[in-house]
Amino acid sequence: MELSSSTSQSRTSAGGPTAALVAAFVEVALPVPIRRVFTYRVPEGLVGKLSQGSRVAVSFHRRKLPGFVVGSRADMPEGVKRALPVAGLLEAEPVFTPELLRFLEQAAKYYMHPLGEVLRAAAPALPTGAMRRLRDDGFLEAEEHLPGQRVAHRTTWKITATGKDSSDVRLGARQREVMERFASRQSLFLDELRCTHANPRAVIRALAAKGLVELEEVEANPDPFFRAPVPRDEPPTPTGEQRFAIDAICQALERHGSDAFLLHGVTGSGKTEVYLRAIDEVRKGGRGAMLLVPEIALTPQLVGRFRARFGDEIAVLHSGLTGRQRDDAWQALRRGHVRVAIGARSALFAPVVDLGMIVVDEEHDPSFKQDDGFRYHARDMALLRAQYAQAVCVLGSATPSMETYHRATEGKIRLLSLPTRATGQRLPEVEIVDLRRHRHGPTGHPLLSGPLHHGLEQCLESGFQAILFLNRRGFSPSVRCVSCGAVAECPACSVALTEHRRQSALRCHYCDFQRAVAVPCVACGGLKYDRLGIGTEQLEQAIKESFSKAKVARLDRDTATGAGVEEVLDRLRDGEVDVMVGTQMVTKGHDIARVTLVGVVLADQSLGFPDFRASERTFQLLAQVAGRAGRADTPGKVILQTYQPDHPAVRLAAQHDYESFYAAEIQARREVGYPPFTRLVSARIHAGAEADARRAAQALATTARRHDTVRDGIVEVLGPAPAPLARLRGRYHYRLLLKSSDRKALRFLAAQLAAQIDEGLAPARASLDIDPL
Repeated sequence: MELSSSTSQSRTSAGGPTAALVAAFVEVALPVPIRRVFTYRVPEGLVGKLSQGSRVAVSFHRRKLPGFVVGSRADMPEGVKRALPVAGLLEAEPVFTPELLRFLEQAAKYYMHPLGEVLRAAAPALPTGAMRRLRDDGFLEAEEHLPGQRVAHRTTWKITATGKDSSDVRLGARQREVMERFASRQSLFLDELRCTHANPRAVIRALAAKGLVELEEVEANPDPFFRAPVPRDEPPTPTGEQRFAIDAICQALERHGSDAFLLHGVTGSGKTEVYLRAIDEVRKGGRGAMLLVPEIALTPQLVGRFRARFGDEIAVLHSGLTGRQRDDAWQALRRGHVRVAIGARSALFAPVVDLGMIVVDEEHDPSFKQDDGFRYHARDMALLRAQYAQAVCVLGSATPSMETYHRATEGKIRLLSLPTRATGQRLPEVEIVDLRRHRHGPTGHPLLSGPLHHGLEQCLESGFQAILFLNRRGFSPSVRCVSCGAVAECPACSVALTEHRRQSALRCHYCDFQRAVAVPCVACGGLKYDRLGIGTEQLEQAIKESFSKAKVARLDRDTATGAGVEEVLDRLRDGEVDVMVGTQMVTKGHDIARVTLVGVVLADQSLGFPDFRASERTFQLLAQVAGRAGRADTPGKVILQTYQPDHPAVRLAAQHDYESFYAAEIQARREVGYPPFTRLVSARIHAGAEADARRAAQALATTARRHDTVRDGIVEVLGPAPAPLARLRGRYHYRLLLKSSDRKALRFLAAQLAAQIDEGLAPARASLDIDPL
């Protein structure tokens, strides 16, 4: 995305407190898939009470909806004979400040998405009182959930002291499985066990009778980031490289401009300390700041560092908050009681007062891109919001995206480098193991080579810890019928079912379809299956069998979510785990002092994806996971197992050489004409019948190819073609891709397709994805 300092004309005024509107009519953006606003009359009782950004209730096509006031007018639009009155004001204070509203209007324009849906995505849930008023007035169904409601307490099952030392207790297989879950979580809700065990209540009662678990009443949905006090820290003395970066950012803060920086630092270089120092300067100046992270549940250690520096004067915004907690955090930020917001991509919309800085940590991470609905990229929108707020924006990464580093090389953003680790420790030694030559080691497992096995032996014998990375959860990624060779597939998605052995089930990771393993093959009725490939569950089992004395734990979406992630990581930090097996959850910025070995089981796993970014993402993933080793005084080692040892993404990640990888990859992108040298717009089409999806996709393609910009070769049209996941949740998906180096021409053509989509492609549905990933 290309950003300029100039902004377009807007309905809102710049800066300052939100003034009440005195006009006879207001323009309201509604959460409907229509790219326009609607005019409503201001009734006598609301004159002088509505402002831009106010959330109001209105009638719309025999429905009653909440909407947002975005402008006013003295008379009705031409051709409109009658305007309905605004039914009510839902909150006394406007939800959006003028600055935030202007930013969101521009974001809606850039992503060609209806403004009302953008505002709904950005706004917090309505407070309980307002929700009740909507329900009582017929705006919501009586049974509709009230986001602000919560149960005061909830019952959980907690492992006892006896249960923690239950190795000698005689247990059945199912009881032992449940106790293994408690070993990684300490406490569990019964409904969590229902996800992986049939009839867990009987198992729990049997364990309780043996004194291994007990009931405990806990507060429902406590915020895991503020459960325990954190002692204030003593800021370390910055290195020379850190001091240079801090000074450059602070000088930009003094200018009150919208400067943008790329903080490119190797893993362990102390980027977080730069963030902390710079944000402290923002706070001292009476302004606010926000820190965006890829996944808040995976960064509790980072939140802990912010609490240690700033106390509880921060708001952590995440999906685990109750409606009341989220509303309290929003109000504290809006009123300036708290001036630092931390969260994932949606925290970008937080109403931080007098915003002075936005930090986007791990800016390269694809999770900053929203994949459905309002498909914005939080990194690009952070740059845009910083412009509107006259704030500094800092993008941080050890492995920047190609687009961001290209901007830095062209001088569009300033590059700040941290090329060495803050502790002075060397980056870990990396050994590449060629799986074509190195057969399985002593375990006999085809993906546990001799070098990796010996590395684990040495690590454990020395009393250190190891992380093994494999980006596939489950036991086996797929199973194949021995009789006919058919692979078990999801009936609703065009993907293979993954075996989850602990559940004795085959599961779809897209729609959550599940069936028992012992079900006849749908093609021939056969009952025997071969396992194809390896997942984290199988890897965990292999390590336990090979290193029987080692304490092994697994970190993936099957074993931990939300607060459970921190519990597993705490066990690793406290030395209760010797080997951590996990998916990319183990790569996300964790700093574990005694981890000296990182093993990547299949380093080239993502290189086969049909995506021009596959090489870039592989390099980033390998470099990030390698950075988990040797973070303290003891040197670390990384073992990369691969079938493609000479691939640049693997070879240069092993050398910790981002610049050489960037030089090779940017040249390849230039030659084939992909971003950052061109822009992309994707049309996503889906329907219940494959023929309907194909027909709608062809209709859009026909419109595009008839356009002058395509005939003149300015815009290239690729497709339509079935999407990489051609069938998903029972619907057939097609893609049409527009590509051009001429941004204006590309957007003009995209607008034509948006108009055709608005007119309707029934029974198919379609949407545009600007700058798709």
